[in-house]
Amino acid sequence: MEKVKIRGLGRLAGWVLSVWGGIVFLKAFYDLFVGEPEANLYAPSPWSFVTRAEWMRYGGFELAYGLALLGLGWFAFQYSRFLPEFVERARKEPEFKLFD
Repeated sequence: MEKVKIRGLGRLAGWVLSVWGGIVFLKAFYDLFVGEPEANLYAPSPWSFVTRAEWMRYGGFELAYGLALLGLGWFAFQYSRFLPEFVERARKEPEFKLFD
């Protein structure tokens, strides 16, 4: 018999989604209020290649994406509370043996 952690998988998914969502959310705030597109460095005049409206639309999408990831991470944490800690099952022999 082998033990398989089930609740840990839900918590791991929650952590990954939450960390990535936090990073995206913080970058979105930077892009919306401080940053500007890299195209402004190479343009003859700022905001000629990418307009402010396009940049705000991009930042809004990025903000919504970060919030969605944070929400999914929270949901994974909440759902993992209902999962069992361990599940025991019979160990299966591998179908492929390398050196037989």
